[in-house]
Amino acid sequence: MKNTILVVGSVAFDNIETPFGKRDNALGGSATYFSVSASHFTKVKLVAVVGDDFTEKQHAVFKKHGVDITGLEKQPGKTFRWAGKYEKDINRAITISTELNVFETFKPKIPEQYRGIPFLFLANIDPELQYDVLSQMNKPEIVACDTMNLWIEIKKPQLLKLLKKVDILLLNDGEAKQLSGEINIIKSAEAIKKMGPKTVVIKRGEYGVICFTQSGIFASPGYPLKTICDPTGAGDSFAGGFFGYIARCGKVSDKIVRQALIYGNVMGSYNCESFSQDKLSSLTPAQINKRFNEFKKLMMF
Repeated sequence: MKNTILVVGSVAFDNIETPFGKRDNALGGSATYFSVSASHFTKVKLVAVVGDDFTEKQHAVFKKHGVDITGLEKQPGKTFRWAGKYEKDINRAITISTELNVFETFKPKIPEQYRGIPFLFLANIDPELQYDVLSQMNKPEIVACDTMNLWIEIKKPQLLKLLKKVDILLLNDGEAKQLSGEINIIKSAEAIKKMGPKTVVIKRGEYGVICFTQSGIFASPGYPLKTICDPTGAGDSFAGGFFGYIARCGKVSDKIVRQALIYGNVMGSYNCESFSQDKLSSLTPAQINKRFNEFKKLMMF
């Protein structure tokens, strides 16, 4: 299981409308985008829950990428559903409806054969569930975690308890300020590192990412796209590329984290070029490396 990632999160159906089109019943969810993206770098095992409306067609997406879905529970009822749209501000999703369905009572059960996996990614779910997942694991080597403004607002004590055991935290700039109580992004990251994470990755949408490690700060712009078809799942795709590369390398160092951030940006940018995982699913290693090298040229001076 060396270099393997376990991701625990949501699998969903999305109805999405953007200035460039519309897609109903698109396969979505944080664990879905993460696992498809990370699968381009290493082996991925997934734990999530779906309803009886989840068919072989959706299973085939994971199978295509070699994602182990032994831990994908199927419960009576409907799969988690989200509907949203994007208008002029393509960085901001407007939620139309959220139907938790079987996800409302989801309590992750980690299969025995998964518990020794060295790389754990806790996708955006209730921090109490994230902590419970961590307690079922046999001391993973690196734990990365995503969160959101809702959990910071209503479950901050539980989130702070979890962060003491997390190595890498990913969140956006607004969430970083909300969690830390600071206005300045650098002070925010410094405060968050004192909560536990050694590395804090602050996502800034189309403007890129800033990473704060024990040795310093590294910033990367977003990849300049002429057309953004659908940004849904871009943050999770970024996380998949970022953590997938770290797992492939098998360790964390300043150089590896910097390269991982660029691979994360590569995967996030490709995700935005299509609805759902259409682009992510069709990517080749040559395409990924080509854009990675384009990032190098973009940032060189």
